[in-house]
Formats: sequence, structure tokens, C-alpha cells
Amino acid sequence: MIKSLVPPPGPARTLALAQLISRTGDGAYYVTAALFFTQVVGLSAARLGLGLTIAWTVALVLGVPLGHVTDRRGARGTAAFFFLCAAAAVGSYLVVRSFPLFVLAASLYAVGQRSGSAAQQALLAGVVPKEQLTKVRAFLQASYNAGLSVGAALGGIVLLFDTREAYLAAFALNACGFAVASLVLMRAPAVAPTPAAPKDEKGRSVFQDRPYVAVSLLNLVLVLHVPLIDVALPLWIVGHTEAPKWVLSVMFVLNTLAVVVFQVRVARGVTDLTSAARYVVRGGLLLGAGCVVFAFSGSGGSAWSAVLLLIAAAGVQTVGEMAQMAGTWEISFGLAPDGRHGQYQAFFGSGLTVAEIVGPLALTGLLVYWGAPGWILLGALFAAAGFAMVPVVKWGERRLAATTGAAGAPVAAEQQPAMD
Repeated sequence: MIKSLVPPPGPARTLALAQLISRTGDGAYYVTAALFFTQVVGLSAARLGLGLTIAWTVALVLGVPLGHVTDRRGARGTAAFFFLCAAAAVGSYLVVRSFPLFVLAASLYAVGQRSGSAAQQALLAGVVPKEQLTKVRAFLQASYNAGLSVGAALGGIVLLFDTREAYLAAFALNACGFAVASLVLMRAPAVAPTPAAPKDEKGRSVFQDRPYVAVSLLNLVLVLHVPLIDVALPLWIVGHTEAPKWVLSVMFVLNTLAVVVFQVRVARGVTDLTSAARYVVRGGLLLGAGCVVFAFSGSGGSAWSAVLLLIAAAGVQTVGEMAQMAGTWEISFGLAPDGRHGQYQAFFGSGLTVAEIVGPLALTGLLVYWGAPGWILLGALFAAAGFAMVPVVKWGERRLAATTGAAGAPVAAEQQPAMD
């Protein structure tokens, strides 16, 4: 397991360490935040949800413009700055006691966390050779999950004490985590900023890169597995199956540990855009198959049969998640022009933000209220998005070749078979 967390010495190890530190604090925050703001601060559940929706919407709107700032100012300094903003936001929770100030602090946190992560991806693209990006990104994902797991365990201790001081200690840990991660990032090599483009030059914005926009939209569908696990699945288990509630913890632990241990191994098979597209197809099919098994878990059998089906479905989806992530990492980096990874990674990452904003409501309606047919439809959407990635990636290769003048390599890649 340790080998799955520790990349080779150099910039990759620095980035993984920053990821581990920042996400440990985030893990404690995620477990404790809702109870703190509702039970200690006194916000209603509706106000808490509204405030978080506003915050993540602000982060979504500002994502690409701040990604452009990352390109122009340099990825290392902006990543460190955004993480410091997140640290300041979480630190302010120690004194925030009103709804307007909560919305302001939550917005700063969302912007700092999301823009910092996008800048970190741009820094990764600038300090790691292209052929190693997906492998290193897998190490970072393993560090991400390990940090969240440790943080969640610490958050569980906070919930055990269930005091105001314990909650504040969790927030202080998160603030310190972002601050320390910011200092760690400054140890990475600097990436030269991208000079301003001439005013008459076309195609400089990610919004004008139609293949990349299409890839990002398909990825938005695929990352619906995140709010699926966080929101819709718990409601499905409670309302439609005979399984006990503790099965949720088992599924979460298995998912987290599997990603920590196996994500780097899974990513080894992704070597170029063609293999990346194949992995996304496999990921989409596995995510879809998991949905079908979830549908059968509510068929009215015994509690133990429901538990076995739920765990089996979660296992299938975890493998699909790892394949999908490994493929889309390569695609998100491979189709982005050099010097513009800040805005491109910000735009690509905005798909997860949209999924977290829209997904809970959409998936709750689809799965909790429609039932098994909703699971089948969601599975079909996952599979369709995976298959659609193959022609869209080829489209993106052609556009990138045309804009960079390197037509040889992408054309050769298009002639390879899309599936094994």
C-alpha cells in the first residue's frame, strides 16, 4: 500500500505530499461540517444547502477566468495562493456565526479549493513529462483518497466527542492543512507563465475548443458516480432495500482502500489518447453494470442478499471509477494545448462541480422516486458516455494537430482500433 502512495522522488512526490496534507484536513471537514453548522451555528438544513449551492456556483463561474490567471501568472504561485485562500476561509469558520458571512466564507473556500486544485493540475503538467502524467496523477489520486480516509477517521473522533471545541479543532486542522500544503507546493519547480496572446489570434479560449468542451461534458456524465455514492445511494438503501445502514460504511471503506491500493496499477495501461479512450469505454460499461446490480438490490429479497448485491455493485463501480479516471486524466491533459493547462484543467474540473450541484437533485428523482428503471437508465447513460468518448477524442486529436501543426502523430493514433 505504501508503494501506491509514494511516487518517485522529485516534483511528483512534492505534489503528492501536498495532496495528502490538504485532503487530510478536508476529510475531517467533510465529516463534521454539516453537523457543526446546523447544531452549533444554528443554520437550518435548507439554509445550509442554499449557502453551499451558492458557494459552489460561484466557484463554477470563476473557474475558467481564474484558470486563465493561473496560466498568465504561473501555476506554482497561484496554486499556493488559492490554497491559502481556502485556509483563510476555513479558519474564518471559527468565528462565523451568521448566514451572510457563512455564504461569503463558503464561497471563498469553494473558489480556493477548486481553483487551487486546477492550478495544481497545471503545475503537474508543467513539471512532469507528458508520458508520465497519467501515472503521476494516479499517485496523486491515491494520496487524495488516503488523506480523505485519515481525515474522515479524525472527523469520526470529533463526532464521538460532539462538542463545540472538537468541531473547531477539526476546522483548525483543515485550515492548517491547506496552509502547510501551500508551503509544500512552493518547493516544486516554478512553471513559466504563458505570455498574453495577440488580440487577433483565434482559438485561445477553452470555450472555442469544441472537442474539449464535448469531452468535458461527457466526463460530467461519468462523474455523476460521485453524488451517486454520497447522496442518492444512502437514500436508496434506506428506502428501497432491506440492507442495514452500516453497509454504507463498508462500501465507502472498500471504495477508498481499493483506489489507494490499485489506482496506480490500473493507470499503467493508459499510455496515449487511444488507450485512454478505451479505458473510458470500459469504465462507462462497468459503471453501467454496477447500476444494474444496484437495481436488483431493491427487489425485495432478504437483508443479507441486499448487502451482498450492494457490495458487489459497489465493487464493480469502483473498478469502473478507476478505469474512467485513468482514461480521462490522460485525455484532459493530452488534448490541452501547452501553456493553457490552467484554464483547460479548470474547465474540465468544473464538470465535477456541476455534478455536485445538480447531481443530488437529479439522481434522487431518478433513482429514489423512479426506482429500478431509473438505475437502468443511469447505467445506459454511463455506457453511452463511455462509448461516445472514442470519436470525440479522435476529433480533439485532429483539432490539436491542426492548431499545433503536428499532424503526424494524431493521425497515426486515429488509425489504431478503438477497442481491444
